Amino acid sequence: MATIETAVIPVTIFRQNCLVLWERETRRAVVLDPGGEPGKIIDFMNRMQLMPELILLTHGHLDHAGGAKALKGVFDAARVQAGLAPVPLVGPDERDLFLLESIEAQAAPFGIGGLRNVMPDRWVEEGDVIEMGPMRFEVRHCPGHTPGHVVFIDHAAKRALVGDVLFRNSVGRTDFPYGDHGALLRSIHTKLMDLPDDMMVFCGHGEGTTIGAERAGNPFLQPAA
Repeated sequence: MATIETAVIPVTIFRQNCLVLWERETRRAVVLDPGGEPGKIIDFMNRMQLMPELILLTHGHLDHAGGAKALKGVFDAARVQAGLAPVPLVGPDERDLFLLESIEAQAAPFGIGGLRNVMPDRWVEEGDVIEMGPMRFEVRHCPGHTPGHVVFIDHAAKRALVGDVLFRNSVGRTDFPYGDHGALLRSIHTKLMDLPDDMMVFCGHGEGTTIGAERAGNPFLQPAA
């Protein structure tokens, strides 16, 4: 049975959790939400002797997608030299197109250089399944933080990659013109709370958690008194 290892690489001033998952035996890797500092991600992968096979995006905010174009460019150049196909960039839902087209504009007020607008090779929708080797991710559309936010769930490995939908004892921000707090809570209750208590939750910022811990103690998810 394949062994999947994981590493969290915080990137940008927002300390966004770029996640790298790889199969120990083959070194084939998936990169989730490379929000910036692509050199930091590449250095880690080179040090671990990992072969990039897939880039996933949960949503279109600058701190989750801003480094994807540069990272894919480096990966693809190395793969073409080796006679391999480019690395697919997959996700989010197409309703985040306006955000992916405006990453550079999002970055400008923060004075962050190097982040680039990006288009995926493939949009995803509710119910899609993304596979890479032994990893099999079900896509669930979880709007509220952004209209096209998705989460990737590996049921067999009990891993939920949730971006900025759910955090330890908190939930994603919705104080954007396109944010919707009610939709976010509905997304969490209908798309995440049906998962088992021991499902590990990899969050876009901060520490990870489990579905059980958030079901029991997250103040945003408790019934009204």
